[in-house]
Order: sequence, then structure tokens, then C-alpha cells
Amino acid sequence: MDLGIAGCGALVGGSSSGIGLACADLLLAEGVRVVLVSRGEERLRVASAALASKHGRSVSHVAADLSTAEGAGEAFRAAESILGQVDIVVNNAGGPKSGPFEALSDDDWERSFHLNLMSAVRLSRLATPGMKARRWGRIVNITSTSVKQPVEGLMLSNSIRMSVVGFAKTLADELGQFGVTVNTVAPGYTGTDRLDQLAAAKAERTGVTKDSVLESWRGDVPLRRIGLPEEVAAAVVWLCSQQGAYITGVTLAVDGGRTRASL
Repeated sequence: MDLGIAGCGALVGGSSSGIGLACADLLLAEGVRVVLVSRGEERLRVASAALASKHGRSVSHVAADLSTAEGAGEAFRAAESILGQVDIVVNNAGGPKSGPFEALSDDDWERSFHLNLMSAVRLSRLATPGMKARRWGRIVNITSTSVKQPVEGLMLSNSIRMSVVGFAKTLADELGQFGVTVNTVAPGYTGTDRLDQLAAAKAERTGVTKDSVLESWRGDVPLRRIGLPEEVAAAVVWLCSQQGAYITGVTLAVDGGRTRASL
């Protein structure tokens, strides 16, 4: 199916690996011009080279820390210079520190605030003037199913990511009249480095093996498996499509049915 977004310009955060990389890959497959953004230059270089080889065209990248105002501004300006215009923004950043309430300092809370909320706020603020002027744009925030059903041991994710949902819902109201959609995708257990780290941390806290943690997580999912990054990316890219133009302000769980909420 032609999703009608070939030629658009996209900035994808956290795209040197995992879900962000999968989003960049599927957008490129749709003919979108993509700029990868992440903190690590070497991982970005490897990722962009692999995608360029796969898709047979140049793929640009920018090394920047999206948790800072300076990094977000640098990344957006570079992407706009490379692409001419930024039509699609995928707000994606690493997960915050895991652990229970008493293990978290003020610095942990502040770092999560800037990493998970302000990175999305800042990139969206930079992108929306051009989107409004062109009367077309797509903003997709990647959070976690913790916004629908809290996850044990993820106090920061459960708390800060909820603010992204409130931000996105309100921004969708403000930008709808300009043909700009704003949505949130909430992945469940997905096979990334982050999931591996969380499983290892839980195993250490509880005195069991990492494999047993992963097996228990699979058992919590009606589909009885861990999701793939490209399955989350498919939902993100659909929300960026012309066919998804009448979907805005939603928070879509991509979690194999794990979230038990009815809505």
C-alpha cells in the first residue's frame, strides 16, 4: 500500500537502534527522506550506513543530546537544512532510570523530565511553525504502555511519560485546524536493548535469572511473545500516513494485548 508520504522529510529521535531505528527504516521504505538523531556518533554512523545500503540512497544523521535545549535546537536546525523542511517528527528518547520511589533522587527525576518530556516539547515547538504554514504535519511520540497501566519498578516512566500524553492530547487540539496530527504510540514489551537492561535489573533485584524474567513477561502477554521493534514502527508510520490523516490525539498501545484497560 502506498501511504502517500514519499518525499516528506522526517526527523527521528533515538534512531541509532531499537524502535527509533525501525521507524527510520520503515519511513525510508515509504520514500520518506530521513535524518537520524541520537547521542552516539559512531552508532549513528553505522546505522545510517546500513540503512543507506539497504534502501539504495543517502541517509543523513546528526549526533545530538535531545534532552537539552541546545541539542534539540542543533538537531532540528541540521535536519531542516538537510531536508529543506521537516514534515514528520518522531519524538523518541531512551527510557529513564528504573527502580522504586525511594531509590530515585531529585537529579533522576529532573533527568527524566528533560529526556522524556522536554525533548518532545522542544522538537515539537521547533517543528510546528513550518507544519502550520504548510497546513500538513505529523508528530508521533513514543512512550510506553506504562501510560495506560503502571509497570512495577518503573516509577519514573510511569510518572513522566504520562505528561507526554497530556501534552500530545492538548497539542492535537491546538494543531488540528492546520492539518497537523499529534499522536502517541505506547509500546509494550519489545525486543530492544532497553528491555534486556530492564530484565537484567529486575533479575538482580529479585534474585532470579534474566531468562526467567523474560519468560514471565511473555506469559503476561496474550500473544505470548515479546514484540518486535518493526511492529511498533509499523504503527508509527501508519500514523504518519495520508490514510491516518483523521487520527489525532490518540494513545495507541502496541503491546500484544498486555494492557488490560478497555480503552
